[in-house]
Amino acid sequence: LSVKDSGIDTISLSPEARKDRIIGTINRMSLKASEIRPLIWAIEDLHWIDKSSEDVSKSLLDSITGARVFMIFTYRPEFVHAWGGKSYLNQITLNRLSNRESLAMVTHLLGTKNIAGDLENLILEKTEGVPFFIEEFLKSLKDLKIIEKKDTTYRLAKDVKGLTIPSTIQDVIMARVDLLPEGAKELIQIGSVIEREFSHELINRVTSLSQEELLSHLSVLKDSELLYERGIYPESTYIFKHALTREVVYESILTKRKKRLHGEIGNAIEELYKDNLHEHYGILVEHFISSENYEKGAKYCRLVGRKDEKAGSLDDAISYGKKQIACLEKLPQTDEIEKNLIDARTKLGLYYLQLTQLVKAKAIIDPIVDLATKRNYKRRVSQINCIIGQYKNQVEEDFPKAFEYLESALKIAEDLNDLICLALGNMAKGSCLFFNCEFSEGLSCLEKALEINVAANSLWGVSVYKAMIASNIYFHQGDINLAYKTSDEALQIADKSGDKYSKTHAYTAHGWSCYGKGYLEKAEKYFLQGADFCERLNVSYWAAFAHFGLGHNYFDMEKYNESQKHFERAISLFQSADLFPSMVNCSKTALALTGLLNHEKNINLNELFKYCKDNKIKVYEGWMLSCIGEILLNIDDQHVSEAEDWIKKAIETNQKYGMMWNLARDYALYAELFKRQGDLPKAKEKLNKAIEIFTECGADGWVTKYEKELASFS
Repeated sequence: LSVKDSGIDTISLSPEARKDRIIGTINRMSLKASEIRPLIWAIEDLHWIDKSSEDVSKSLLDSITGARVFMIFTYRPEFVHAWGGKSYLNQITLNRLSNRESLAMVTHLLGTKNIAGDLENLILEKTEGVPFFIEEFLKSLKDLKIIEKKDTTYRLAKDVKGLTIPSTIQDVIMARVDLLPEGAKELIQIGSVIEREFSHELINRVTSLSQEELLSHLSVLKDSELLYERGIYPESTYIFKHALTREVVYESILTKRKKRLHGEIGNAIEELYKDNLHEHYGILVEHFISSENYEKGAKYCRLVGRKDEKAGSLDDAISYGKKQIACLEKLPQTDEIEKNLIDARTKLGLYYLQLTQLVKAKAIIDPIVDLATKRNYKRRVSQINCIIGQYKNQVEEDFPKAFEYLESALKIAEDLNDLICLALGNMAKGSCLFFNCEFSEGLSCLEKALEINVAANSLWGVSVYKAMIASNIYFHQGDINLAYKTSDEALQIADKSGDKYSKTHAYTAHGWSCYGKGYLEKAEKYFLQGADFCERLNVSYWAAFAHFGLGHNYFDMEKYNESQKHFERAISLFQSADLFPSMVNCSKTALALTGLLNHEKNINLNELFKYCKDNKIKVYEGWMLSCIGEILLNIDDQHVSEAEDWIKKAIETNQKYGMMWNLARDYALYAELFKRQGDLPKAKEKLNKAIEIFTECGADGWVTKYEKELASFS
């Protein structure tokens, strides 16, 4: 999918969407292949799997229901897979063999059932039912000439009391390696440093052997069954029969020699594969770090991180970003290294920012904030200030400080005409202004970010910013028609581009627009799809808002069990990402109201009052006041007058901030209060006011609902 001029490289995709497209392609290839004939995937040693490959396996498992695909995984007991229980998933624990099973294996390997009793006892005692150990132990006994075959019976050829017999599988493997001719032994050690599988071309380049000597030693290793050969010479590759064999041989090499070999192998790979070196970045990282060549280690960490970022594998990019920083910190701190360290930490901070892991983002840039400022490294200072501004906004909820950092970031970006920083800074500042109910200023910032993406022909960026404008600005201003139109445009662009990252925003935003309209069934559909996209791509911030929306939507559908479930999920997502303490309290307040209407009576009013007092997000201030008013209205008759005070404060707050849709909801709740008191004239007055505002907002579904309710008053 990254081949130039293939067509796919011209499509505007976010990194997350590119990764999703790759996974989708692998799924389609597998399912198509299974239509031709049954397909088997066998993946060994899952305990060493990287995050991206695990994501591929999980997605494929979710896609094969009913297909003729059989997936087989092997892994060590300590590994915990990520795909949970499925009806078509069976787990088999491979326990040690019983004595009877062990002896059955021994007779098969030796080719006879006639085995002396003392030899049987020795094998059972040493191998303890481990199949690989049994196989290697028998080979070791043969190599050491400890056993012999007379007629049809295998027996001990020597008195074992005076002999040193390997007692662990590692000892057995090393005993077999030690019996190899010196040249073959040295060759297998070099092979173990390369990796479990290595090419003939590479082993030839690393060693100083003639072709004849190399083939001779490789022949010995193949005959000993320590290595297997794949392919046809000279294009062949060699693989260690078992991963443990490679580990044992590798650990037997002296540290100084091991370090030298890693360096030589890294240099050989650079020379040999210079035309397609990008395919070897990952392995070069390991060789140069192991050889303590930290300069090259840092270089290849940066290159493989950039490659992973482009493919949307941010978890892998983060892993290599950490390694790059570790390498750079081990080098003499020259001017150039210092600059590279600022680059590496800022880039890693931006990866975390993209995943809304703001606590980690700030922690990674903290050591270089003063350094970047002192060097007047403007581009990085701008990006650093964006990260700190987002942290102040979403974690600490310190909006004045957030504005200070974001305005500084934007001023630098404008001076540099750095479009990426301008888009990032305007997005962050626009969001911050939205939470502070400064909607016009917030709209201006988000529109600037949108213009940059339009000019860059970034369809996914255009979709994301339209979605943010719809849900953050138009919805909360009460311009529901414009919110609906804009989120629908975002949705069409996301569907056109096939970009799932933009779908996380577009589907969630359109869910809010439909909810604002009063189209609750449609809102449910879009919220659910948005939440699904968010959680699949690990976009926890928007996932939380999707579940927050679902909680409200199911509440108004009077599906209180479902409402509670989604408010709880929103709380969990906000808390796990350390985001918006006030949003956690908003969700807890909504959960309390839902529980009350679901016949739960354990309401802690003092706790709810504290949530409201501690709230720092202005955009939810009126909503929390109204929510507590509704709780007081429903808890018992003694709190009705107190409920009226809270509803009045909600009306006053939403009027002050110009949040018209919320204001209409407040008047509808106020009408309900007067209805409960039996004051129908006032109930009609307040409900008419609600209908009037809903009509102005374009919330026709709510207009229809409350017109029917008004008609019932007569």
